[in-house]
Order: sequence, then structure tokens, then C-alpha cells
Amino acid sequence: MTASFRRALGQRFNPAGILFTVSVALRQPHLFLPHLSVRDMRSIDWAALRQVGFRGVVLDKDNTLTAPYLRSLWPPLADSLRECVQAFPGQVAVFSNSAGLREYDPDGSEARALEESIEGIHVIRHEAKKPAGSAEEIERVFGCPTSQLVMVGDRYFTDVVYGNKNGFLTILTEPLCLSKEPFVVQQVRKFESFLVSLWNRKRLKPVEHPLRCEAVKCVKDLV
Repeated sequence: MTASFRRALGQRFNPAGILFTVSVALRQPHLFLPHLSVRDMRSIDWAALRQVGFRGVVLDKDNTLTAPYLRSLWPPLADSLRECVQAFPGQVAVFSNSAGLREYDPDGSEARALEESIEGIHVIRHEAKKPAGSAEEIERVFGCPTSQLVMVGDRYFTDVVYGNKNGFLTILTEPLCLSKEPFVVQQVRKFESFLVSLWNRKRLKPVEHPLRCEAVKCVKDLV
């Protein structure tokens, strides 16, 4: 089975991730709740986040930076990404379940292609697929604890759960282009939204983060 086929299949169906997610939902549902929710990266004041104490930014790829499974940046985000890099020089990276994940990108070709298309921003190579895995690889890249890093992504079950369980400040964005996603992913999104809506009605709170109150001031157009 080729790496490209495994990548395509794995992005549509992730049984290990499903089992992990069910376990978290039953035992720690607050991990699904982001600290902040925004429309997209343009709602984030990157310079302000730096001023309140954050030292780096970790970005998801598909439907956060790019349309699903494409390598090029979503054009309306160009200015925001540039501002992010200016606020955090050398401290912005992509952590994706496609590019850089060794199971689907063993030779790093997807990661290198993405790096070339997004102003040289580093794509972290890693072993475990979000939401599983620790943040040791990310901490080595940034040289600081995850409590000083911001995790930005569009998925509750992957980006938010991974970020919360590992101590990041989590910011959820709305997906950029739902029409490009496979049917299975669209259905999982509906299930995610149902569960999160249920927990919000029960007034479940996100996990604590020491800089959350300050971070709220750095975001406009909260969803």
C-alpha cells in the first residue's frame, strides 16, 4: 500500500482516533472545548498574543491554513499569516495529520512541499496522529513549555483535544472549505458539533489555562 493511498484513507477513516476520542468523551469531555473560538486566523491579534506572554504558534493545516489536502495557503489568510510570523519570528510551525506525519509522509516530501508554499514555515515531523501523542516533539522545536504556545485548528476531536490534553491555549477556527471534505469527515463534524453543543448547554467549561483571560483580549469576532 503506497504512502499516498494510506494518507488518503487515513484522513477519511481513523479507527484508532475514533476509539481514543470515545474514551476522552466518556472520561474527560471538557478536553473537547476550546479556550477560544473564532471565524478564522484573521480574527487573531498575533502581536497582542506575543505581548501577553505567548512564545509560539502551532497551526493545523487542512481547513485551517489550506483547503483540504491542498498545499497552497488559502489566499485570504496571507496577511494574517504574515502578521503571525512577524509577531513570532522563527516560532511558528505546522503540526498536521497529513504533511509531516511519518505514517503518511515517511520521506517528508509533503512536509517539504508545504514549507515551500507557506513562506518557509517549519512543518513538524511526528509519529502519532492527533489527538494521540505527547507534545515532546513540539516542545523540542520551540524550546519552551506548551503552556506558552497557542494551538490553532478547525477540529474539536483532533486539534482541540490534542492541544488541551497537552497544555496549549487552544483556538478553534471555522473550516475554510467544507465542500472539499470527504462525506465521512463532514458527518464526523456534525457529531462533534452535536456533542459540544450538548456540553455547552450543560455549562461544561474548558480546561484551565493561566493565560486564557489575557488571550481573550487578543481576539476579535469571537464565535
